[in-house]
Amino acid sequence: MFLPKYPDSPTPPPAHPHTVADQAPARRPVPQISVSTGAVAAVLVGGVVLTALLAAVAVTAVSVAVAAVVLRSLLRDQPRR
Repeated sequence: MFLPKYPDSPTPPPAHPHTVADQAPARRPVPQISVSTGAVAAVLVGGVVLTALLAAVAVTAVSVAVAAVVLRSLLRDQPRR
C-alpha cells in the first residue's frame, strides 16, 4: 500500500546533456623575480637592527619603570621623617 514505485530503468537518464568544455584560457607568463645576495643581506641586517632597537626600547622602559617606583617610594616616606 505505502511501498514506493521504482522506475523501470535501473539508471535514470542524465538531467543535462554532456558538453565538451572550452579550453582553459591562456595564462600570462609570470615575470621572473631574482633575489640577489645583497638584497637578502640588507633584509637580514635591517631585521637585526630593528630587533636591537626594540630590545633597547624595552630595556629602557623597564629601567624607567623601576626608577619611578623607587622614587615614588622615597618621596612617599619623605613627610613622615
